[in-house]
Amino acid sequence: MAFPSSVRLVDVGPRDGLQNEAAHVSTADKIALIERLADAGLKTIEAGSFVSPKWVPQMADSAAVLAGIRRRPDIRYPVLVPNLKGLEAAIAAGADEIAVFAAASESFSRRNINCSIEESLARFEPVAAHARAAGLPMRGYVSCVLGCPYEGAIAPAAVARVAAALRDLGAYEISLGDTIGVGTPGAARRMVEAVATEVPVEALAVHFHDTYGQGLANIYATLEQGIAVVDTSVGGLGGCPYAVGATGNVATEDVLYMLDGLGIETGVDLDRVVDTALFISAVVGRPPASRVARAIAGRRAA
Repeated sequence: MAFPSSVRLVDVGPRDGLQNEAAHVSTADKIALIERLADAGLKTIEAGSFVSPKWVPQMADSAAVLAGIRRRPDIRYPVLVPNLKGLEAAIAAGADEIAVFAAASESFSRRNINCSIEESLARFEPVAAHARAAGLPMRGYVSCVLGCPYEGAIAPAAVARVAAALRDLGAYEISLGDTIGVGTPGAARRMVEAVATEVPVEALAVHFHDTYGQGLANIYATLEQGIAVVDTSVGGLGGCPYAVGATGNVATEDVLYMLDGLGIETGVDLDRVVDTALFISAVVGRPPASRVARAIAGRRAA
């Protein structure tokens, strides 16, 4: 299959990236991060998470972040909600899109959210119904699609079952996440092939972490299968508490550099994304994980 002519990048840095950063990030800096990403041309930016601050203290100010950003009619600002209470808080904060999260690994589901996969999906039924009644689009995430820290490799059929269940609940798009970054292109291709038998490829996105340096290769392999939505994280923010040494999502600027080289349209400005990566990396107190950001910063300084 030929590459898609255009790809929509979903920057998850302000939520999935920052929630795993040890350094506290102020509300003002989170708002500035989202605004910079919008200025760079990103059309979908994960803005926060309405989970218990006890478990994810970095996201405790998500309502304040939503209140502080300048909403643009052509940009979506999804927020993660774990349950009906989280959805109600998101609606009260003015969220315009939500996301829900299920795992393809039974062990990961039980250890991460203390319930089985089936129980987690049942928990989302009232969330989906309430969101639909409120007119909120719902995105679905499936974690551990290529490997689990407790079970090892995950069968593609297991991923397909969870993706289909989220689709049945009303998720307009399903993001397939290699949470611990162990996937390789062949495994990624087989996984997408299996899921596409249950969910149209047009409704699928990929979400790769770069722990073993395979993120770009995995994305390339799935672009060949028609995937046209890719989750990225500016500066390579984040990590995974369940995988020792795990890095964040593949960096937005690294993916953008590859897509630009392939002639695939994104509508995103690379230099502005690099500026944003350097900004947020300074905030969290470490260099960007992105090779593109480091290369361009070095070239500018030369």
